[in-house]
Amino acid sequence: METELKQKLKTLPERPGCYIYRDRKGEILYIGKSKNLKKRVKSYFTKTQVGKTARLVRHIYDYELIITDSEQEALLLEMTLIMKYQPPYNVMLKDEIRYSYLKITNEENPHLEVTKDIEKDGALYFGPYASRYLVAETQEFLQKIYPLCHCSGKKGRPCFYYHLGMCIGPCARDVTKGEYDAQIKRISSFLNGGQKDVKRDLEKRMQLQMDNLEFERAKETHELMHVLDRVTEKQKVIMRDSGHRDVVHFAVSGQFCAIQVFFVRNGAIVGRSANVFEFVSDVNNMIESFLLTFYHHPNHLLPKELLVPEQLDTKLLANALGIKVRVPRKGEKKALLELVHENAKSALAAHFKMLDYADELED
Repeated sequence: METELKQKLKTLPERPGCYIYRDRKGEILYIGKSKNLKKRVKSYFTKTQVGKTARLVRHIYDYELIITDSEQEALLLEMTLIMKYQPPYNVMLKDEIRYSYLKITNEENPHLEVTKDIEKDGALYFGPYASRYLVAETQEFLQKIYPLCHCSGKKGRPCFYYHLGMCIGPCARDVTKGEYDAQIKRISSFLNGGQKDVKRDLEKRMQLQMDNLEFERAKETHELMHVLDRVTEKQKVIMRDSGHRDVVHFAVSGQFCAIQVFFVRNGAIVGRSANVFEFVSDVNNMIESFLLTFYHHPNHLLPKELLVPEQLDTKLLANALGIKVRVPRKGEKKALLELVHENAKSALAAHFKMLDYADELED
């Protein structure tokens, strides 16, 4: 360690903030945060380090500090700096599958669309959906039972979809805001767990059509019920609670960590994100930083609730993300958290097996 750096370490404050490590050329190597900068920064140079952390310490020539008023402020600043500078020793999100979402646009004549991008445009977003086919079929189903605008919205000749009953019809008549609001409420209810209510409504509709001898219409309604079954059958319900939540757990071995994020919508697992990283410093801090970056990614929609293991700081994450963050202690939520943990351990074991296999090939 350089003499000048040794002297500088003696001036470290016991305050929250971010620290930035640089090499001899002044390039940023790593950005971290801590509620106690003195304790955290000193630990890099006073403890025996291994793996990625040891490689980092060998290249540190200087550091700079940014003092903050709280650890939460430090966490947000750390995320901003990491996203801006992309330091080589920080954990970065991998290029991963981009999930699909259903979107109700925010415009005079709202449309129901499939998108892969979450934007701050006042629209309503629902998802994620791991299957492009499933989200497209869900969109088509909803357009048949609760149609919104399916054309340019300019009044004139009724569009093709209006004749099929899949457009509410601003191309043919004046559609009031109240009509749109009612449809949007029905769609939102369905996507927020109201599938059983829709099925009951379709059953009543089909029975009424049969009573009125409208057999062709009854057949069409029967087909819609089959579509409803298809778009829900692949979503295995694992919780009676139909809330929207994500569940996070991780497994650690040495300097490697496997993180799993399961997306649970309407009580069913609809997708997941899986990552294995070699990390630097404290693993809990790394996970907290990872989650903040993860949910600021344009393709990740914040859930209403985040379930995490007890090692993480729930208050810090809740304040930083603006959502409920909880550690489940019993019941279905606890069982689900353990399921995610088992998946993380399995992913980490598979990662090490692949590393061993790669070493065998080199030999």
